[in-house]
Amino acid sequence: MDSSWRKSCKIYKNQRNKKLMDTISTIILTYNEEKHIERCIKNAQKFSEEIFLVDSFSTDNTIHIAESLGAKVYQNKWENNYAKQLNWGLNNLPITTEWVFRLDADEYLMADLISEINRKLPRLEKNISGIVFERKMYFLNTLMTKGMLQMNMLRLFKNKHGFCEERWMDEHIVLTKGKSIHFEGYFVDHNLNPLGWWIQKHDGYSIREAIDLLNLEYNFIKPKSSEVLQYEMSKDALSKRDKKKKYANMPLFWRSFIYFIYRYFLKLGFTQGKEGFLWHFLQGWWYRTLVDAKIYEIKKHCGGDKEKMKLFILQNYQIRL
Repeated sequence: MDSSWRKSCKIYKNQRNKKLMDTISTIILTYNEEKHIERCIKNAQKFSEEIFLVDSFSTDNTIHIAESLGAKVYQNKWENNYAKQLNWGLNNLPITTEWVFRLDADEYLMADLISEINRKLPRLEKNISGIVFERKMYFLNTLMTKGMLQMNMLRLFKNKHGFCEERWMDEHIVLTKGKSIHFEGYFVDHNLNPLGWWIQKHDGYSIREAIDLLNLEYNFIKPKSSEVLQYEMSKDALSKRDKKKKYANMPLFWRSFIYFIYRYFLKLGFTQGKEGFLWHFLQGWWYRTLVDAKIYEIKKHCGGDKEKMKLFILQNYQIRL
């Protein structure tokens, strides 16, 4: 009887472990996302075993909507750092699945990609710990297909095999074990907020981008402890990082103008009408000119003095480096 009981326990354990293999938990970071959260969760339910929200104390109906759809909500104070919030979730959420998907509230996966994940995930080699997907953008409710540089991102990774590097902008999921591969399907960023919201958001992004570019030139930010770890970054992320270093070495203001010309004319962005013009002008020229203007402002006040730069950024933008 004792032997039979042990055998039954072993069979149950093996079945449970098999069930947990190739399953996915999706993590969504939120703050006042009632416009997007239902669409996001319903989409994630098509490929996820569990859905977790790491919420920054939303004041709208985000939490109520999420919980009514079966998502598990945890709250953590926002510290002006996306990577910190995601890493907090990776370290504190009760994740039991083998895989983790990082998804923004205004994003969703196309049907072809969901089918590809469900089909290919169980057949991956054991040394594969991360999967890269292409992200496409909607702007003014129009999918931007022309003039865009391909944006490939590692979003699906094995639990405990990856974390988010702490950078001011363009942070990436990196792997501490295994390798990454690329799937063919894509997901989309489809934000439903008005243009004024987009402009305000990118005004906030611009100082972070300015800090990132200044740090490439002056190296005045002390590396985070995670940056000294050995990790694997996807080829796409490495390529993007190399391109950013080259961009940082180009002359202020001229680089944003050249980038716009490249996207709008050479990459045929003009073929998408008024939406295409506004997208490439605002995101490809205006935003990057604003970044350069803030870099110029900081250099004008501080010269090349690193400590003065830190103080100026703290006093004028309330960001402590």
